[in-house]
Amino acid sequence: MMKHYSVLLAECIEGLHIQENGIYVDGTLGRGGHSKAILNNLVNGHLYAFDRDMDAIEESKQYLEKMSEKVTFVHTNFSNIKERLHSFGVKEIDGLLLDLGVSSPQFDEAHRGFSYRFDAYLDMRMDQSQSLTAYEIINTYSYHDLVRIMYQYGEESYAKQIARKIEQRREIKPICTTFELVDIIKSALPTKVLNRKGHPAKKVFQAIRIAVNNELEELQKALEDALSILKIGGRICVISFQSLEDKIVKEIFHKVSRNEKVDKRIPLLPNEVVTPPYKMITKKPIVALEKELMENRRSHSAKLRIIERVR
Repeated sequence: MMKHYSVLLAECIEGLHIQENGIYVDGTLGRGGHSKAILNNLVNGHLYAFDRDMDAIEESKQYLEKMSEKVTFVHTNFSNIKERLHSFGVKEIDGLLLDLGVSSPQFDEAHRGFSYRFDAYLDMRMDQSQSLTAYEIINTYSYHDLVRIMYQYGEESYAKQIARKIEQRREIKPICTTFELVDIIKSALPTKVLNRKGHPAKKVFQAIRIAVNNELEELQKALEDALSILKIGGRICVISFQSLEDKIVKEIFHKVSRNEKVDKRIPLLPNEVVTPPYKMITKKPIVALEKELMENRRSHSAKLRIIERVR
């Protein structure tokens, strides 16, 4: 099994405030690091571990074999948490953990096509049973859709130039591999950008990956559904790795944990002040400590936000 470093592990376990007999959900099982830590804190409780990547589930089944009676593995996207839990007869949960980073093995396994560091078929599917791949987006989506994806999901300033180059190249022959796409991206960028620190294809690869896996829409649904089935005293912990995800988490959490604005000139009696149903545990996101930053470079952009249901 390839090593996968569980980001902000101690902070997540502390943040979940685990009840030993509670029902918990790991919406992003990955290679099982966070799940194992949750299971270690359960006595008669149960964990439902979700992942859209069947490879991750198979590896984690072996990793968590000694705790198998306390965990149910579910092969589906975390946006289906509410529906799938209902199918198991679970109507409420004590906590949810989401680690939104692409797992290290997905990046490191060249054939998955997630990384601009390896030459591979343009795949990028987290769930390999789905039909939509990066190849299809790059070769069939319109110029305007490509620009929208790169600008919206990658915040790529040169989206138009890159989309035009993609359009020109695929008229000659299909764009099949990650390195072909990297070459096209580089050919569209000015020298000043190519000379900057960091890989010039990073933003585009992020954007295409998000589009292939419908990540932002799935995240929004997962959070809204999870909040609706969270028990009083239950908590949700979300680790995000880029600004678009963090913005969604922050906005949804703020929306349910803040009072509706009222005219300050209208006096309210104490019993007329409505307490929000949720409370933000983290005023500012938790970030990795120096030791973790040194051990795992992927933790540098990680932000953990935590919310609790209070009524």
